[in-house]
Amino acid sequence: MPELKDVRIPLYQQLMEELKAIISTGLYTAGQKIPSESELSTAYNVSRITVRRAIEELCHEGYLTKFQGKGTFVNENRATHKIVHDQTLSFTETCRNNHVTADAHVLGLERVDARGEDRKFFGLEEGEQLFHLTRLRTADGTPVLIENTYFPCKHHEAITPEDVEHVSLIEKIEQTSGRRIARKPAASIEVIKARAEQASLLDVLTGDPLFYVQTYLTDISGKPLAVGYHYIVGRRFMFKLQAGQNASDDEGEPASN
Repeated sequence: MPELKDVRIPLYQQLMEELKAIISTGLYTAGQKIPSESELSTAYNVSRITVRRAIEELCHEGYLTKFQGKGTFVNENRATHKIVHDQTLSFTETCRNNHVTADAHVLGLERVDARGEDRKFFGLEEGEQLFHLTRLRTADGTPVLIENTYFPCKHHEAITPEDVEHVSLIEKIEQTSGRRIARKPAASIEVIKARAEQASLLDVLTGDPLFYVQTYLTDISGKPLAVGYHYIVGRRFMFKLQAGQNASDDEGEPASN
């Protein structure tokens, strides 16, 4: 077994990633009992406290299950634990393709003054407002991302939090506006560290890596519809990016919501 030597990363997190890799490659198969705390401690030259923390986190994430008096076992389907996200699909469709159930829980819906780049994108005047919708998206009940979506109030005056609970926002915007959203939005992706509030909502540790994704959604004629600022749990989500697509293919649903 390799030793855990990266001084920049806590030992329990290094051990977590090592065990995840072993599970993903099939060396530990679904239903198999993993080595004991003592055996892992010896194999990786770390304390049993470190091993115990790593196992607890992996149980929390759904990779492992502990049975009193029997040991710790690999759960089913851990090799596909990450949701693979095709850039052309919505979150709802992505979950469907990964055989998990998407859900959406509204955390807030408010009117805010349009500012900066958002105001420029929508072509709004000073003082015009946007709706700011915040939702927690889950897959089979596991938190995956926090959505922050902005869209013009004047096109969605009657919208309520109940309207966007448990539904695809893409479908709701299309229904409300009567316009079809372009398949591939302009987007940027960077990796950040989870703040305490984000970590609490997403059920991760403060400082864990998140994808921060900004998307600018238009209809198929190029007119602006919505802006998204989303925080995605990196270890639960994988992007599938394709280069060389033709602009003429840009129809359908975008990469979130």
